[in-house]
Amino acid sequence: KHRRFADKESDFIAFVNLWNYLKEQQKVLSNSQLRKQCRQEFLNYLRIREWQDVYTQLRQVVKEQGIPVNSEPADYKSVHLSLLSGLLSHVGQKDTEKQEFTGARNARFSVFPGSGLFKKPPKWVMVAELVETSRLWGRIAAKIEPEWIEPLAPHLVKYHYSEPHWEKSQGAVMAMEKVTLYGLPVVAGRPVNYGNIDPALCRELFIRHALVEGDWLTRHAFFRENQKLRNEVEELEHKSRRRDILVDDETLFSFYDTRLPPDIISSRHFDNWWKRERLQKPDFLNYEKNMLIRSDANQVTAQDYPNYWYQGDLKFRLSYQFEPGTEADGVTVHIPLPVLNQVSPEGFDWQIPGLREELVIALIKSLPKPVRRNFVPAPNYAGAFMERVPEPQGALLDALERELRRMTGVTVDRESWQLDQIPAHLKITFRITGDKQKKLAEGYDLEALKLSLKEQVQQTLSDVVDDGIEQSGAHIWRFGDIPGCYEQKRGGYAVKAYPALVDEKQSVGIKVFETEFEQQLAMQAGTRRLLLLNIPSPIKYLHEKLPNKAKLGLYFNPYGKVLDLIDDCIACGVDKLIAQYGGVVWQEDKFAQLQEFVRAELNETVVGIAKLVEQILTTTFAISKRLKGRIDMQMAFALSDIKAQMSGLVFPGFVTAHGWQRLPDILRYLQGIERRIEKLVSDVNRDRANMSKIEHVQNLWKQWQGKLPPVEKRRPEAEAVRWMIEELRISLFAQQLGTPYPVSDKRIIQAMEQISG
Repeated sequence: KHRRFADKESDFIAFVNLWNYLKEQQKVLSNSQLRKQCRQEFLNYLRIREWQDVYTQLRQVVKEQGIPVNSEPADYKSVHLSLLSGLLSHVGQKDTEKQEFTGARNARFSVFPGSGLFKKPPKWVMVAELVETSRLWGRIAAKIEPEWIEPLAPHLVKYHYSEPHWEKSQGAVMAMEKVTLYGLPVVAGRPVNYGNIDPALCRELFIRHALVEGDWLTRHAFFRENQKLRNEVEELEHKSRRRDILVDDETLFSFYDTRLPPDIISSRHFDNWWKRERLQKPDFLNYEKNMLIRSDANQVTAQDYPNYWYQGDLKFRLSYQFEPGTEADGVTVHIPLPVLNQVSPEGFDWQIPGLREELVIALIKSLPKPVRRNFVPAPNYAGAFMERVPEPQGALLDALERELRRMTGVTVDRESWQLDQIPAHLKITFRITGDKQKKLAEGYDLEALKLSLKEQVQQTLSDVVDDGIEQSGAHIWRFGDIPGCYEQKRGGYAVKAYPALVDEKQSVGIKVFETEFEQQLAMQAGTRRLLLLNIPSPIKYLHEKLPNKAKLGLYFNPYGKVLDLIDDCIACGVDKLIAQYGGVVWQEDKFAQLQEFVRAELNETVVGIAKLVEQILTTTFAISKRLKGRIDMQMAFALSDIKAQMSGLVFPGFVTAHGWQRLPDILRYLQGIERRIEKLVSDVNRDRANMSKIEHVQNLWKQWQGKLPPVEKRRPEAEAVRWMIEELRISLFAQQLGTPYPVSDKRIIQAMEQISG
């Protein structure tokens, strides 16, 4: 009967519901009927009449006082705020682990089982009374919000403060405020301005964080100049890798402490004071550089620690970082992506002047102990080297080896330097940047970075050239003159691209390249293809002029078709005639002249090349024939080496790949193989000893070549090493054929070292 009046959030509202119910019943029932109904619904009629009498008396008192009576029902909050003002000692906070509440002075009570809040008690309640029987019960309960309490009990709550700290966005010192009522945390952690609570501490924190550390949002000119000056001194520390140049924070604190009035505790107070003070003393709060530098900073000069690195016409920003263990610790050179193709590794191995001597010391200390003992103490030899070579000359290791040999007579082999032991901060870091200085890649190996970003560089170069320069599908020269270099300003840098003809097999196109060397390679192939597309084939003439023996010899080829071999010979003949003419051409009129020259000379030139190729193929066929059949196991390794050598000399496309200059040498190398096979039968052991030398050099060559970028492998000086190995084979296995220059395994290793720098 009573449950219908219950409210899930407040037992007090249940009384209001009952009051409203009784008012409605009085309107329709007589007194005797109401009395009877109360008895049926377990309500005490006399208590109800007393309740109504008290209400009437209160209403009369209110009217006599002139207080207006509200015509609309009050909301939940208003009703319970009125009750809460008299029940402040009867509030409770729910225990998260138990069905209990913590009340005033740490009392523990539970909501009475007859309450509408018993099954789902809220986080905060107030109760009309606390009754202790078997335990302490809170009777007639209601849900409340903790923020209602503080405005009602300013005379009872207590305030506690913790964690005072500088707040940059507020421009003031803030703290966390905790409000308690009889020990209950009404407000757990509220950020408040700490200025009125502890002005002295606020002043100190304002000076330390805002002025000394620069953690402040302000536009004051003195602040900006001071931060700039401090950054300059901090940069000196990064450059010189020291932490004792900038004065400590206490010195800077004292500077401001002696100048600021005692009532400056926040940004607002400072702004009001400085607005008047700066009119009379505009430089009153400005640092002087001398006061920021502790000692010995004059040793750090702009010459030793430059802000820019110059390479030819290029200028790159340098940054310094003194953070041991991080990736960019030391010196970092910032290279924009559009000019990456113009940067070479030359010079970077010398480091900046300020770190050069330390680098030389580290290099000497990296040597194996038997070698290093010749250069002790290392700092003395490094100092002597710096005096002898004050400016970079060639590669650093070349200069260091030369000067150490002059000082001691000891020769240091290139393999002795253990570069992996050099501290990271002594190696220059290359940072490749894109738009808005965004980092694209970073590392110590410039060539590896170039290789990894090759496609992006190519796209960048294509973007800067004018529309119409890059094209494809051309069969005749109708695109005007091709510029040797295309240059355009981009972001303060001169971006250079190198256009050239490219071979598209059935046509030619124009594409831009990163380097002049790549341009030359492409232009050679593109020019050859364009000439072949516009000159009658010399196959008919070749068929008439070649002897029958030569024609038959051409069938001993590694191709599926003889025509493929003939096309290879024709392409090689075109290359030869281009060289005889003076090289590739870039103008339309000169290409026409070149075309006429090649047309006139191609037939005879191809016949000469075909005769030489016939000799090569005939010799190859003869060698292959001797390698077939049963093989003596003692000769197996040698014959396997011969097959591998032949596969590198004669293969599909070998005529153009090796070039017309190299064809006589190919024939000589094959003749050398024949001499080797003749000697092999009589002296297997000697052949094996010579082969071990070849294997050693060849393994070193493969490792060395594996470290070269693809384009660098095609440079003449790099390809020359491969042919030096072939000449070494001649000197070891067929000395009677002779070599065009002295050759040995040591000379080949030295040649590789010189190219590597």
